[in-house]
Amino acid sequence: MADENVGTERQQSAPSPFDRAFLTRDSDAGTLLLVRHGQQQWPDQQTSTVGEWVDPPLSELGERQAEAVGHYLAEEPITAVYSSTLKRAYATGKAIADQRDCAIETIEQLEEIRLYGKLSPDVRAVDALGERTVAGARERFVRSRRWDSFPESEPSVDFRRRVGIAIEGIVASHPGETVAVACHGGVINAYLADVLGVESDMFFRPSHASIQRLRYRDSVRVIETLNERVFLQSVGLLSC
Repeated sequence: MADENVGTERQQSAPSPFDRAFLTRDSDAGTLLLVRHGQQQWPDQQTSTVGEWVDPPLSELGERQAEAVGHYLAEEPITAVYSSTLKRAYATGKAIADQRDCAIETIEQLEEIRLYGKLSPDVRAVDALGERTVAGARERFVRSRRWDSFPESEPSVDFRRRVGIAIEGIVASHPGETVAVACHGGVINAYLADVLGVESDMFFRPSHASIQRLRYRDSVRVIETLNERVFLQSVGLLSC
């Protein structure tokens, strides 16, 4: 009788296929926090050049959003903080790292896709390509949500590849840990689209300073939250 009880207990404690597929009851799984940067200081849409859109700093609101997400994550057991090399992501990552004794590491491959990045940074896209082409590219993106809608830009497949390699490299370096990555809306979508098998490059629009949570172990990736932002709504700091 005792032997039968032991066998039953082992069956009950063994993880089910659902537990293994979704990492439930798995205390050894890691947590990946993908944090979009705070609101940037937008360049003037009429006069700004291609290069001026690449690396703007946080706006005043963006700085407050970065501070808010840093405080919100202060109790999380984060062991490492990463960011892209761009100012708005780095400042957001630093706000998270400043809440703990943790250095921030930048990774160039986490930079946002550079629309019209093959053009000279000193020109306006409309001057180089013409207003009709730029208008057509924008409308095609509205319909397809694919970066390939924009000419003279990084191909979608290349963008997804570099983002995937960068984030998977981070995950592989921190098995079972909680890691924060401050990056960009396009970067977040590129990685999550691959996890979900979604064709669109942008299938949702993460709010500034929002959090997307994933659990990971071995080859399994499980999305827990998208657009986590209640901490921004409660203090009036929410923006797209």
